[in-house]
Amino acid sequence: MRTPLRPLARVLQARNQGADPAFIERENLEKRHEQIRERSAPRASARLGLLALAFGCAYMTIGIRMGHLAASEPAEPVSSAPGAEIVAQRADITDRNGRLLATNMSTSALYAHPHDMVDPRASAQKLAKIFPELDAAMLERRFTDGRRFMWVRKILSPEQMQAVHEIGDPGLLFGPREMRLYPNGSLAAHILGGYSFGAEGVHSAEVIGTAGIEKAMDARLRDPARAGEPLQLSIDLTVQAAVEEVLGAGITMLNARGGAAIVMDVRTGEIIALASAPTFDPNDRPVPLVGKDDEPSDSPLFNRAVQGVYELGSAFKIFAAAQAMELGLVSPDTMVDANAPMVWGKHKIKEFEGKNYGPLLSVRQVIEKSSNVGTAHIALMIGPLRQQAFLKSMGFFEPTSVELIEAPGAKPLIPKRWPEIVTITTSYGHGMSASPMHLAAAYAAIANGGIYLKPTLIRQEGRASGVRVMSERVARDSVAMLRGVVTTGTASLAEVPGYEVGGKTGTADKPKKSGGYYKDKVINTFASVFPASDPRYVVLVTLDEPSDNSGPRPKRTAGWTSVPVTAEVIRRIAPLLGIRPKVEPRAGFALTAAAN
Repeated sequence: MRTPLRPLARVLQARNQGADPAFIERENLEKRHEQIRERSAPRASARLGLLALAFGCAYMTIGIRMGHLAASEPAEPVSSAPGAEIVAQRADITDRNGRLLATNMSTSALYAHPHDMVDPRASAQKLAKIFPELDAAMLERRFTDGRRFMWVRKILSPEQMQAVHEIGDPGLLFGPREMRLYPNGSLAAHILGGYSFGAEGVHSAEVIGTAGIEKAMDARLRDPARAGEPLQLSIDLTVQAAVEEVLGAGITMLNARGGAAIVMDVRTGEIIALASAPTFDPNDRPVPLVGKDDEPSDSPLFNRAVQGVYELGSAFKIFAAAQAMELGLVSPDTMVDANAPMVWGKHKIKEFEGKNYGPLLSVRQVIEKSSNVGTAHIALMIGPLRQQAFLKSMGFFEPTSVELIEAPGAKPLIPKRWPEIVTITTSYGHGMSASPMHLAAAYAAIANGGIYLKPTLIRQEGRASGVRVMSERVARDSVAMLRGVVTTGTASLAEVPGYEVGGKTGTADKPKKSGGYYKDKVINTFASVFPASDPRYVVLVTLDEPSDNSGPRPKRTAGWTSVPVTAEVIRRIAPLLGIRPKVEPRAGFALTAAAN
């Protein structure tokens, strides 16, 4: 009910007595306001308490955050966008037996907050003494140009970190860093490639591959779900070491500019060893050559086994013989015209040093003596179209699929037109160029019974599947011809007792940029298979500009250069591969009965 503003009885009484009724009204209002204040006081006190508590909590939060920032290391801003987190962990790489080829190591990076530095000039001078590659004047200029953050050194050794600590400048700070370590130094350098840093922060850095299998398999190696699962390669570390040692010694002894060697399992397509020289240490990867006169092959980074695209010479001749046998045009004993020189239009096909092996040679003898003319006549029986189709089936028209980032760029150089003269020159390895890896894979197809397998650096389980390019009979006859090249032909220095080596030499004059060929510069190759009775491995050695100067005249053919190097490789690695030598009884050895 509504309370009247004026008490009526008192107002009427005041009027009767002649008093002012407004006084009674003010007194009544004051009493009512006092009652309202008494009822509202507890609610107001509660509200003030809650407000004070909220201010207190906010103040404490700000104070704690400020204390945390004051006690932590300064850091550059990091994006908080989705997917911006740096993943530094990278899977290990091992050889086929689990031996470590690449792993991760914890270290530290050095960065600076110049605005926090006490004495930039003195710090710059001391840092230049610790890191000789840094320039003190440049450091001082960067410390004083107004920037708030800069990297000084991405990777520190423990000794260098301690030396920087002793400088004592608060503006020099350290951040944890994970780096890639190759514990075997330069061993298998062209396979592994190397690494660098991608996205970087003061607390971590993204390790990415820059070359070789590190870059080709980068996504697999950086997959967080497989970080604890090593990438197992097909190479055998002990075989790789032996191959690199022999190749390096051969290059030195034969005065070559460089070389490459490949060992391949013919049953699986696995690369057991792959070497290129000169080489480098992936822990300290050199800078690529950028001069306008620099040749790619001048750099130790150049992988001659995969990137080197060369005319491979007479090592191609076995393909012409194999295809002709596959087509039923010839057999190993078929006689072909080998009368040199051979005139074809305006071209004259000659033998090495003007020899003439004619008038006739069997196909087997054509391969053993490495007759250009005999091979040319076999190729003409085949014809251009069929020759192209066969070489394409052997992988010579596309880059190899081996798991190296450099492989897709090494596309064979194929003639734009393919007249009969190209058919002739291609049959003995001139006119088209391919890499040693192409040649090794093609020889593996002959050695394993006629099935072309894609070469791989990833360990395989069991025998791989491929494409049949020739019959088993033709493959077997071809291997027998390759064995004859060693026993009676141009590769006699390849004989390794007990291991039945077969192979084919290839000596190709190096082409000039201006056209034509050098007379005293060659690319020599020897592609071999062993044991010839049951081929297991292909061993291929290529040398760039070798020259045996031990005699009165330089010897530059493959028979004097690549062949003995290959023989030494086989002699060294065959026991490592578990192949037992086949002991042949000496002539005339027999038991003789004797009577008492």
